[in-house]
Amino acid sequence: MSAIEDLLARARDRLDRVSPEGLAAEAAAGALVVDTRPVEQRERDGPLPGAIVVDRNVLEWRLDPTSAHRLPVATDHDRRIIVVCNEGYSSSLAAATLRDLGLHRATDLVGGYHAWRQHRAEQP
Repeated sequence: MSAIEDLLARARDRLDRVSPEGLAAEAAAGALVVDTRPVEQRERDGPLPGAIVVDRNVLEWRLDPTSAHRLPVATDHDRRIIVVCNEGYSSSLAAATLRDLGLHRATDLVGGYHAWRQHRAEQP
């Protein structure tokens, strides 16, 4: 196993990852869904409805409730946060980092945006 594969596995061991089927229910229950995909991917593939967009390079500063640079929605360490990237890799690492900041309910979407889009396409 490579070092990055090991790091990813350890990050995921700490998360209760959300399935594409469960994302809508999580959002309806008040979870903050955060799309970290680059602008090029969002323009090519489309937006994630209901998600806020936060660039990956400033994610921790924008979601840390103690940061002077936080977003107005980042007021509580107890808020459920679901990070979404393109395929569900960088989002796992990002969610683990948010947990390190005390956001103990942070997690990510299994398979990322592509898995969510595939699930949505399969719906009648």
